[in-house]
Amino acid sequence: MPIRASSAKQIDALIASLSAENSVTRETAVARLTLLGARAVERLIDATGSLPLPAARTAAWRALEAIGDPRALEPALATLASRDPEPDVAAAAVGVARAHLRGSQGAAAVDRLATVLFDRTRHETLRLAALRALRDLEPATIAPILATLADDPNGAIRLEAGLRGPSAPQRSEDTVAALARAAEGALPDDPAILRHALALSAESLPLPALLELIKRIREREGSEPAKFREQWQIARAAAHVALAHHGSRLAVYDLRESLETAKGPLPVEFLEALRLVGDATCLEAIAGAYAKTKDGWWRQHLAEAFKAVTAREKLTRRHAVLKKIEKRWPQVIDDMTKG
Repeated sequence: MPIRASSAKQIDALIASLSAENSVTRETAVARLTLLGARAVERLIDATGSLPLPAARTAAWRALEAIGDPRALEPALATLASRDPEPDVAAAAVGVARAHLRGSQGAAAVDRLATVLFDRTRHETLRLAALRALRDLEPATIAPILATLADDPNGAIRLEAGLRGPSAPQRSEDTVAALARAAEGALPDDPAILRHALALSAESLPLPALLELIKRIREREGSEPAKFREQWQIARAAAHVALAHHGSRLAVYDLRESLETAKGPLPVEFLEALRLVGDATCLEAIAGAYAKTKDGWWRQHLAEAFKAVTAREKLTRRHAVLKKIEKRWPQVIDDMTKG
């Protein structure tokens, strides 16, 4: 479809807005690109590979999913095969494949999604997205796929498939009970079960119980061998996000201490919780983590959290904490707040 010069300029401007730091700006751009429909498809496909920020590429895929143009399917399937290092981006590409499951190229979409789902080396976020997409199929079609997941080592995958595993809750009321038991000290053997239960039922758990759950997970995390510790850390991060979504700062101290003692990047959910409820007392820990890492991905998320906290708390460079940071790490504030 030929694109008029005026439309091309509008599309280019909206594509650029997908990289905006402000989520409202990104969501508005997605909505307007969706309304432009077929005219925006080719530029959006280009954007899924060219935009530098994962959030921007994810937004481009979501716009393509909403438009539903078949031209986006082949690039989406190629992305799923290419092992994009950002699982959220690849999961957004799953949405495009999902929109075409019943179309003329449905068989190709099903094959690629099944390949992703059965590959136990792929990220849990991506595998779950593939499973949820495949569940749109007829029950008789999806049943053999679900049966194959009965011995999957990932508890969240087993739960999403509706299959019973050791100590795995199966219904939403079970997940509330599982979280309550965990808060009392009866943690499951598989931390993925906790993450899935939190995703389903965290809003049903009282704030004191969520705080207690964070403490229990941290204790378990510290007692685990190094190769298992990261999975418990991810579960603790998920509990922090759940607590933060209640607007509670009860566990801000743990977020701050986690950053101060971290020897490398933490699960990004820690920073999501900081973006939601972090206060001035967290800023020095964020700045310190930024100053000692060279990891670009981690630096980006630390900077986003720093900007979110300072904006929400309305802090300027005259604030005592920011003065202290600037004295200790002279360039860090400028680096984190640029752009």
